[in-house]
Amino acid sequence: MSKPRIAIVGAGAVGGYAGAYMAQAGHDVTFIDPWPEHVEAMRARGLTIQHLKDVPEFTVPVKAIHLTELQSFAKERPVDIAFVCMKSYDTAWATTMIAQYLAPGGYVVSLQNCINEEVIAGIVGWGRVLGGIASLITVELSAPGLVKRAAGKSGASHTVYRVGEPHGRVSPRAEFITSLVALSDSALTTTNLWGERWSKLVANVMGNGIAAATGLLAKDATADDAIRAFAARLGSEAIRVGQALGYDLEEILHLDPEIIARAGEGDDAARAAYDAQRLADTQKPGGGAHRASMGQDMMKGRRTEIEFLNGFVVARGAEIGIAAPANAALTEIVKRVERGEVPASPDLIRGLRLN
Repeated sequence: MSKPRIAIVGAGAVGGYAGAYMAQAGHDVTFIDPWPEHVEAMRARGLTIQHLKDVPEFTVPVKAIHLTELQSFAKERPVDIAFVCMKSYDTAWATTMIAQYLAPGGYVVSLQNCINEEVIAGIVGWGRVLGGIASLITVELSAPGLVKRAAGKSGASHTVYRVGEPHGRVSPRAEFITSLVALSDSALTTTNLWGERWSKLVANVMGNGIAAATGLLAKDATADDAIRAFAARLGSEAIRVGQALGYDLEEILHLDPEIIARAGEGDDAARAAYDAQRLADTQKPGGGAHRASMGQDMMKGRRTEIEFLNGFVVARGAEIGIAAPANAALTEIVKRVERGEVPASPDLIRGLRLN
């Protein structure tokens, strides 16, 4: 039996990183991306993966096409597995684009920052959707054909990937996707996709928007007392909304979610535990020596995903009567920076006064 045909829709940081290892292992992978220079670099030189430490650099030859060339798939074998690795605001059109080339039993895996499974299901149906989470992966598409990871492999110390079915049962296809992403780092098949998804959302809510608003590296934002406290407030609001929605939350940033929630609500003991863990993380080799993806987007002049992270928490909270003022404030700050009304600065956070 031939190997399944895999499409990586969005060969950026996460898609490029995970997909490179699949290609290196001999899988039939095609990278589809909207950045012409990136596509041409991959065609000419392959896809290069670098790590901050412990892992040798490697370059793997890959098949890469520009998204305008996707129509060529009509003359080829259908796609069995499509990883959608685009920004959340590109999810709908990217899924629509690849859906017409799926095999009858083909399916889509959302390997993205935000919660996009419902959007994908609205296009291909719930039976053809899986969720994939990349946690604390710290990767960046730093140049055409080059993905850098600001760490080594996490391995047993932290499970990077979680793969799950929306219905929560372990399936052969979920286990196969787990085996694919496990080629690049530690992975598990989860029966708690929605709890895992919301937990990852909380982690992103606590860091991504702050990076975009302040321009700081993760470790520098964490070291700032006022910004670290604000991050706890953001996380607390998101955790309480997730709990009210009925999600079973997992560990977040190496902390029990209840500690983050209480720290953001002013509990002194929880705040001490939160501060100790967050500051300890910055002392690990490479700890926080990266810019969160939304901070990268802001520096590159790209649209951010703020509405799909902090704005999403605000919207879901409003639906169930839970206010999220810190997340609302950060959403507006990032939008102002994005529009060029104010420059990114730590003072945008330090100057906030929230009741």
